[in-house]
Amino acid sequence: MNKSMYMKRNIFNKINKLLEMFPVVAIIGVRQSGKTTLSKALRPDWTYMDLEKPSDFNRLDADPEFFFQQYPKHIIIDEAQISPRLFEVLRGVIDSDRGATGRFILTGSSSPELVKHISETLAGRIATVELGTFKANELVGKPLSSFYEILQSPVTREAIEQLPEPSLTFADIQKAWLHGGYPEPVLKNSQEFFLQWMENYEATYIHRDVARLYPKLNKAAYQRFLNMLCKLSGTILNKSNLARSLEVSEGSVREYLGIAEGTFLWRSVLSYENSVSKSVVKMPKGYIRDSGLLHMLLKITSEAQLFQDPVVGNSFEGFVIEELIKGLEATMLTHWGYAYYRTRAGAEVDFILKGPFGTIPIEIKYGTRTDIKQLKNLKNFVMDNNLPFGLLINQSSQACWLDRHIFQLPASYL
Repeated sequence: MNKSMYMKRNIFNKINKLLEMFPVVAIIGVRQSGKTTLSKALRPDWTYMDLEKPSDFNRLDADPEFFFQQYPKHIIIDEAQISPRLFEVLRGVIDSDRGATGRFILTGSSSPELVKHISETLAGRIATVELGTFKANELVGKPLSSFYEILQSPVTREAIEQLPEPSLTFADIQKAWLHGGYPEPVLKNSQEFFLQWMENYEATYIHRDVARLYPKLNKAAYQRFLNMLCKLSGTILNKSNLARSLEVSEGSVREYLGIAEGTFLWRSVLSYENSVSKSVVKMPKGYIRDSGLLHMLLKITSEAQLFQDPVVGNSFEGFVIEELIKGLEATMLTHWGYAYYRTRAGAEVDFILKGPFGTIPIEIKYGTRTDIKQLKNLKNFVMDNNLPFGLLINQSSQACWLDRHIFQLPASYL
């Protein structure tokens, strides 16, 4: 039995609430993030169907109407995007008893196809949640930080000051950052197994998963693209420059980027739209979403290597951003989003959260000490936009005000 079955996910309670509201909940996310384990933990007594298993696929896809007559509720359907037919039939099944909730759980690791089927056939009938790889607190079996509780309403200076001491340690953050959060390799607690698993994951992702979804894709070119993308993680992407470096068309780069995003390996972050500055850079920047996968693709296998590599700052930035997003996605909060800010003159703020809690500009540094002079752009952004404060997230041990505009929040509080 997979050890990750015993690790309660932050999003567990949210999905339970959504099952009380909707007939269907879809759990989407990168392959091997624990969707199957979570689904079975949520509803251990439900019938489970794995559409990657030929017998289950044939049983459902051959005659979905008959299947749902036999099983009108309490079904988990894994990798649901493999059978497009089931969505049309499922809509009719749901509409035959529109008031009933908590009937089906769907999972999928291919966002483009699954989201298309959901938006076209199940709109209004389904809630969709995303399950990422393990967040740092999940890896050590600790509850989600109180930081996300204070984001459920307009956040104040007093609320940020009164956060309780974190349950995570500096070592917890270091380990989560270096190894990432894929459940199976990180829970084995074996460096040898971790390296073998991650190497096989890369090969399987390209030669099986992507090849099946995109049969005409040039796998060798896409592999080169991924290698280049790792080196650009945390930077603003210039697609034309990337195309020239890879000796492919800009259209191919757009296609490859869409595949990386659609399979949850890459996260694009758009530029801040509400800026008072008219010289804002409009191109998106992005990150390899799991820091462990990023490091594996870059052949970084130890903390010593990581701290000597030029990618270290961008890597920690991406790690923190994913921690923040995973934390917010585990709550019932709606209508929130994120962006980054950079002007043509080079003024930059790494990450900006915006939602019912307000606008929170964030600067991210991987060290334990940050000179206030390095935070000039953050301070100016706070003042220019008349915000209550900005956050510096680093690896310090102390949460405190650095000046009246900037609050230092150690990564262990996330």
